[in-house]
Amino acid sequence: MTNTHQLAYVSFSVAGDSLHPEFWTAYFGVPPDFSVVKGQRFKTPSGRFSSVQGRTGVWGIRSKTAVRSDSLEPHFRYLIRHLNLPREDLRQLLADKDAHMRFFCYWDNESGDRVPDVPDDIRVMMETMGGTVEIDEYR
Repeated sequence: MTNTHQLAYVSFSVAGDSLHPEFWTAYFGVPPDFSVVKGQRFKTPSGRFSSVQGRTGVWGIRSKTAVRSDSLEPHFRYLIRHLNLPREDLRQLLADKDAHMRFFCYWDNESGDRVPDVPDDIRVMMETMGGTVEIDEYR
């Protein structure tokens, strides 16, 4: 990576109206980088508390500080290892908790010549577990 601005990173989140972050912290065995309880104020990325209440519950973790790469694949692989994915019970657990999960990718493409690298095995894994992979591309 030649510059200090990271051109790619990934977050993993579980969200739902009745989500309790402490449950997901225990399930994954990892403290979240961010969490929100529906109806409560939450800590923003700047470290301040929000002026509004959370619209839904969220538990999430980011690769941004742990991985230095402008490609998505190393960010995915880090999160998969860190969260011990895939998990056979996760799809049913999400259904039981009325929650959904996703990988959310930040992709800086100001030059217009970069193509996001989401490996097929990761797309299949997320689909099998009932999750999605979303890319937010910035130009």
